[in-house]
Amino acid sequence: MARLMLVEDDERLAALTAEYLTAHGHEVAVEHRGDRAVDRILGERPDLVILDVMLPGEDGMSICRRIRDDYSGVVLMLTARGEDIDQVLGLELGADDYVAKPVSPRVLAARIKALLRRGGPASDAGDVLEAGSLRIDRAARSVTIDGAAMDMTSAEFDLLWALASKPGKPVSREELLRDLRGIDWDGVDRSIDVRVSQVRRKLAQDPRHADRIKTVRGVGYQFVPAG
Repeated sequence: MARLMLVEDDERLAALTAEYLTAHGHEVAVEHRGDRAVDRILGERPDLVILDVMLPGEDGMSICRRIRDDYSGVVLMLTARGEDIDQVLGLELGADDYVAKPVSPRVLAARIKALLRRGGPASDAGDVLEAGSLRIDRAARSVTIDGAAMDMTSAEFDLLWALASKPGKPVSREELLRDLRGIDWDGVDRSIDVRVSQVRRKLAQDPRHADRIKTVRGVGYQFVPAG
C-alpha cells in the first residue's frame, strides 16, 4: 500500500478520486487548501503527492518549489489541458511528471502505478554504472562524482540511468517517454527535453561531465562514456 496525498480544492472531485485510489489499494490523504499543503507534505511524508496547480491560498507551482529540497517523494502535477507553460514550469520546479485535467481516475491510477514502480528499488543491487569520476548506483538511486553526492530528483535520476545504461547509443524521445512516463510521444511534448536540460545543468557543475549527454539531431540523446 502506497501513501498518497491529493491536494485538490474541488471537494467533490477530490472525494471521488480518493475513493477510486483507495479502492485500488492506496492510502489517500486529502488537502483542499494550498496554504496548508507544504506543512502537511513535509510533516506526513507521503510516498507520492498529486498536486493541482490552481489552489486557494498558494498555487501548486509555489508548493512544488518549496517542498523540493526537503521532500524526496514523487510529485505528480495536475495541469490545465494544453497549458504547456504550466507543464514545463512544473518540471523545472521539480515535479516528476504531470497529467492534464480533466483526467479519468483510471488513467491517474495507471500513472501513479508507473511512477511508484519507477521510483522503487532496483531488482539487481549490483546495478552500478561509471563514467570516469561519475558513478550512478541504481540500487541506492544515487549519483556521485568523486564520492560526493549530487542532488537529483527521482525523475532526473531515471532519465540519467536510461541514457547511461546505453552508453554511446542514441536514444529517441519516443523510447524515453515510453520508458519513463509510459506514454507515446505526440511530437510536441517537451518533458524529456526539459529533463535533459536539468540533468545537464547538474552534471556541468563539474566541467569533466559538462558534455556527458549529447544531442543527436533528429533522433534524441546519447550518453557519452568516459574516453
